Amino acid sequence: MATMPDLVLRDIHQSPAPSWWPPAPGWWWLAAAILALVCALVGWRLFRAWQRRRWRRLFDAEVASASDAAGRIAAMSSLLRRAARRQRADADRLRGDEWLRFLDGGVPDAPFSTGAGSLLRDAAFRRDTDALDLIALAAVARGRFVELMQGRP
Repeated sequence: MATMPDLVLRDIHQSPAPSWWPPAPGWWWLAAAILALVCALVGWRLFRAWQRRRWRRLFDAEVASASDAAGRIAAMSSLLRRAARRQRADADRLRGDEWLRFLDGGVPDAPFSTGAGSLLRDAAFRRDTDALDLIALAAVARGRFVELMQGRP
């Protein structure tokens, strides 16, 4: 028997690990879905911000078109009543303290029942209204108008 020459045996070579780039098609689909979701969310938030600005401008324009304090208060009340119909169909027919409690909307401070918003009850019938009270009422009413238009209770 002839002796075999020494054979040089080598280990099994592993194939190189797959590259992380380019990702598999499933990762592309996931990235596209996440991107679409983020774009939709940003678009929705921009649309809502645009709506809030538009409602604020509408409120300011309607109130500014009144010539005196009583007219401004009446314009605020009218706008609030129109917006309140989005929450309750009969909200525009509420009167007095019931109307003010509805406008408070469960807020602990009760800005309409006890705060500056209480001017809506009888200020339109006063001979003169303090300018600072009117400004405070406008701020509270404007905020509540936007909330009602957004559909918040």
